[in-house]
Amino acid sequence: MLIKAKKSLGQNFLVDKNILKKIVSISNILHKDVLEIGPGTGNLTEYILQEKPNKIFLIEKDKILFDQLQLKFQNRVEIKNEDILKIDEKNISNKKLIVFGNLPYNISTEIICNWILRLKKDFWFSELILMFQKEVADRIVSKTNTPNYGRLSILLNWKMNVSKVFDISPNCFFPKPKVYSSLIHFTPKKNYFRINKSSNLEMITRVFFNQKRKMIKNPLRQIFINYREISNKLKLDLNSRPQNLSLETYCNIVREYEKLKS
Repeated sequence: MLIKAKKSLGQNFLVDKNILKKIVSISNILHKDVLEIGPGTGNLTEYILQEKPNKIFLIEKDKILFDQLQLKFQNRVEIKNEDILKIDEKNISNKKLIVFGNLPYNISTEIICNWILRLKKDFWFSELILMFQKEVADRIVSKTNTPNYGRLSILLNWKMNVSKVFDISPNCFFPKPKVYSSLIHFTPKKNYFRINKSSNLEMITRVFFNQKRKMIKNPLRQIFINYREISNKLKLDLNSRPQNLSLETYCNIVREYEKLKS
């Protein structure tokens, strides 16, 4: 049966066998529990199965694809016909999961921010191996003082070690997207900067990067009445711009904000 990709679900199926093999080889999944988001036609799933994981869980929102996957894999995988944005991932397995996913481009940042910023306690995954639109991926991995550095770089690097593995040509997909994709590997940091609420980091970075081209004096004054005192304490140059401040500096600003609110 020919499966027609749905634009509304951002479906582009990865069909290049060499790329599929490379993705699976990034992690040692032997005897591990694996979660695949949006498996589509099951191309990557087949290669994951060859590596003999303990269990594979699939989450596929498209009912037609879900039915096809059930026929194709029978009892070799556990499939849920659900929306990844509405599922509690902690209930999938009692073991930490290795997660693979060709995320729908229209909701990819929402998914990854949910997973990393909304964590109340421990990580429910050991690794995330995820595909993004290249433009989004470049923002995620960007460093301080580079043009793509922004909120996404700060929010996702806060708790995670993040690295780009490789870029993927549109020719590797069916139907062919108009843009390049990139594969990113995330692993949890053992030690990360502690703040009380991730929502405060989201708010602070939003205020700063809403005025990306302006000097940080403006957003700092918006957040703190005593902004000069804060800037002196944190040794901030008020003439610098949001992209000049490191992740640690933003976390320090959040900490000062939380002290005022406590």
